[in-house]
Amino acid sequence: MYRVGVDLGGTNIVAGVINEEMKTIGRGKLKTNCPRAAEAILEDVAKAVEAAVIDAGITMNDVVSVGIGTPGSVNKKNGVIEYANNLAFDNVPARDILESRLKKTIYLDSAALGEAKAGAGKGVNSFVAITLGTGVGSGIVIDGKLVTGVNDAAGEMGHMVIVSDGEACTCGRRGCWESYSSATALIRQTKDAMRHDPYTAMWDLVGNNISRVNGRTSFDAMRAGDETAKKVVNQYIFYLATGITNVVNALQPDMICIGGGIGHEKENLLVPLRKMVERERYSIHAKVQTQIISAELGNDAGLIGAALLDR
Repeated sequence: MYRVGVDLGGTNIVAGVINEEMKTIGRGKLKTNCPRAAEAILEDVAKAVEAAVIDAGITMNDVVSVGIGTPGSVNKKNGVIEYANNLAFDNVPARDILESRLKKTIYLDSAALGEAKAGAGKGVNSFVAITLGTGVGSGIVIDGKLVTGVNDAAGEMGHMVIVSDGEACTCGRRGCWESYSSATALIRQTKDAMRHDPYTAMWDLVGNNISRVNGRTSFDAMRAGDETAKKVVNQYIFYLATGITNVVNALQPDMICIGGGIGHEKENLLVPLRKMVERERYSIHAKVQTQIISAELGNDAGLIGAALLDR
């Protein structure tokens, strides 16, 4: 029995065939290429699913369900993505479109269940997943269940404000955590620093082509001893720690798991992050504290979480 999970992000559409051992045995990947029509993006979701099935050496007849882990708020009753700012989705009937296209039962929700059920959060009572990608994705799992709220829109922690009247966010607010701690934000911060310092080693790393800056550029230059890169990374981690501290103070979960593209930095990110959170959290004197760890499933967390949406 096989399930397909899709991690629908603002940069990539990644599909994976998941077996009963929760292992990914086939993959398909396409660029999201935002902004464009929702129907075009969903057509590429279907194509990514079909590519993953072919890669796994099976057919669609072997697939029992397809789960879509999507950003934004999802009405699970009618399968409508009501709002997803990074995809420019507004009341998109994604389930109906994909069921018509793939002829399979489609489930839509946050994909945070992947790490909770098969990764770092397995057996943990209260768990928060944070994904640092195009935006700041998040999900809250308590007693094995996603916290979805009265309207299935809960858990959007990337859109809590951490800087009053700060950077504009694609959600329409200003100063959102996402606008300071996403990979997109880090790339912007890196480029700004490079424009102010023509001698930083970051220019060499990108071949003097600022359009080649990515989420690794500042971290790589920092490791090489570049002072400007160190400032970029420290400021970025400060913003990240501000949001994480808010999560700790509000929920006091057993564990917070950091994943996504920037999460690949692992201890280079987490060691200074933990120190900042330890210094700022309200529960400074408590004997039991929230663990802050890296995602175990890596890029497969979203796929596995989406594939498990039918359970």
